[in-house]
Amino acid sequence: MLSSVTKNALLLGTAALLCVFAVAAVNEITKVEIKQQQLDSKLRTLVEVMPELAGNTEVLHDCVAVLDTELLGKDATQQIYRYRVDGSVKAYLVETTAPDGYSGAIEVLAAISPEQQIIGVRVLTHKETPGLGDKVELRKSPWVLSFNGKTLASAEDRSFAVKKDGGQFDQFSGATITPRAVVKAVKNAAIYIQQHPELASLPANCGA
Repeated sequence: MLSSVTKNALLLGTAALLCVFAVAAVNEITKVEIKQQQLDSKLRTLVEVMPELAGNTEVLHDCVAVLDTELLGKDATQQIYRYRVDGSVKAYLVETTAPDGYSGAIEVLAAISPEQQIIGVRVLTHKETPGLGDKVELRKSPWVLSFNGKTLASAEDRSFAVKKDGGQFDQFSGATITPRAVVKAVKNAAIYIQQHPELASLPANCGA
């Protein structure tokens, strides 16, 4: 017969093992929920720049990670989501960075057609001055909507700039640096799309 000490040891060991399995199961469930919340949040952001994506979860998985420090603004990969209709890409949703904001980098999301027409733009994060540079946020100003429908003719298109630089986009009184940086970032994203027609056929690799 097993001694009481051995029995207690077995009971404790079994209980500990059950606890390990329980914690692992909870962690796995939580991991799945967190991942889903991240995907839901990402889709809401994409819908901000392109409302017809509402409910379209396929676009989250049709994504390529690319690296172009000069045109996309930072020394790390950026994600480009592809919106397709009947298999053809109708829009690229480009995560890009304006590294030259007044108070630091400005993260931007731009929906751009293969013909370099801007469908929509949103500023995701920034550290610009409240009351001045923060007007790049839609909740502070409709300025960012001025990109809608604009088309970049070429990399040399001088109209794709703020009015102070001879372009078509308004600047903010006392804060030209911020809108200039965002306009440049969107223009560079459109140039990237123009220079990389192979984006439509690259395999998805974002891991979403």
